[in-house]
Amino acid sequence: MKLENQLLQIRNKQNKNIVEEVKKILSETNKQREIIRNTLRNPKKTTTKATTFKFDLLQSDKIFHIEDIKTLCINYRLRFLDAHFFKGDFPEEAISKIRELEKIHGTNLTEFKIVAPSKLLKLENLDDPLLFASMGNDYFYLIHKWGNDLKWYRRLLVLPFKNSINLLITLLLTSGLLSLLIPIHLFSPTVGIRERITIFVFMFIWITAVVILYGGSKGKNFNDVIWNSKFYNV
Repeated sequence: MKLENQLLQIRNKQNKNIVEEVKKILSETNKQREIIRNTLRNPKKTTTKATTFKFDLLQSDKIFHIEDIKTLCINYRLRFLDAHFFKGDFPEEAISKIRELEKIHGTNLTEFKIVAPSKLLKLENLDDPLLFASMGNDYFYLIHKWGNDLKWYRRLLVLPFKNSINLLITLLLTSGLLSLLIPIHLFSPTVGIRERITIFVFMFIWITAVVILYGGSKGKNFNDVIWNSKFYNV
């Protein structure tokens, strides 16, 4: 007789309801996963107490202060909002990690935050989400990251929008570069410092006007203003 058949006989003698028990376990697991999904998807109706973690079981490289997250968001023009603003699907791996944390720490996680580009969030008026659980006192625990890594040049592209000083410097440098490229001799018989300054001032006013017009019409704002804003295009 095959060992598999012997094993089946032994199992059947000891527990004839094993299929029902497994179904019950799987049902409970699915129920817990559905609760987690609902918690991620639905906004908190009441202020909840911060989750109590067992400190010795935490990974120190996954603990971040709000200022660390704020700096990341400002540098890369990202948002840090409640998880229910995320309009993509939470991967099953993220659900599994949340469930694993809950079992290890003997708690229920109820307050989730997410770092993501604006296009991945349902803002009021898809790149690289980071899912956090609140630990209280402005500390957050990184649960899961999915998607592709941010492009290495993203920080450079959004640098002018980090704050008003960066934008001003960018406008000055851009105006200076363009004024040097313009062939002034086609418009003036003499090419001196006065002519260069005149062209520079003209270029600066023109570029600044375009930026203000575009930014104003689109409702844009600086990275250090929008990083935790739930409103669209601010």
